[in-house]
Amino acid sequence: MWKWLHPYAKPERAYALAGLLLPWFAAISVIAFAVGLVWGLAFAPADYQQGDSFRIIYIHVPSAIWSMGAYSTMAVAAFIGLVWQLRMADMTVAAIAPVGAVFTFIALVTGAAWGKPMWGAWWVWDARLTSELILLFLYLGVIALYTAFSDKVLAGRAASILALVGVVNLPIIHYSVEWWNTLHQGATITKFAKPSISSEMLWPLLIMILAFAAFLGAVTLMRFRNELLMREWNRPWVKAIAQQEK
Repeated sequence: MWKWLHPYAKPERAYALAGLLLPWFAAISVIAFAVGLVWGLAFAPADYQQGDSFRIIYIHVPSAIWSMGAYSTMAVAAFIGLVWQLRMADMTVAAIAPVGAVFTFIALVTGAAWGKPMWGAWWVWDARLTSELILLFLYLGVIALYTAFSDKVLAGRAASILALVGVVNLPIIHYSVEWWNTLHQGATITKFAKPSISSEMLWPLLIMILAFAAFLGAVTLMRFRNELLMREWNRPWVKAIAQQEK
């Protein structure tokens, strides 16, 4: 496996691979968003308690899931960058952080919009909500550290260390509804033995989770390619690309 991955440690090979994968992630994202949104918003049945207001689940749940998924991926890249000193890994951390921050912000905003009619308040200091807010601050901290240093090697190390420290927050987010008494509802889609959501509502939700995952991949690849071009601007292969695009 490592022999197969080794050639992509070269910036030009990594740039080419990202360009090869990008259209696939983008196409899957567009198709899944179109199918999931139309199915979920127009054809899924209304909830017997919440009515049509439950449909915010098709944005809230995928964005919340991938806010944590993006952070996990970023932390893996941070670990690789610190242990094996791979610049590509540092660039991956920089590429993922803003996307994960946006997903976390969307999860918080949609959660607040959903919580208002359910709980009677836009915000409560619930364990799940508070830990998700901390996740947003962690993302912003990683972004701030990466942009604070002109030396990108040092910036990458500082951002990676914070990313790894913040991993402790992920199990708190996930298990908060089990560890504490919270207003936030428990697991729904992961309870396969006894589902808490009907299949007519579940399938469009799964498609939206796929859509958000593909969107995360597509935007991360675009940002990764841009980061590579900015970091390698004086290399012959970057100048060759610039000449081709003129």
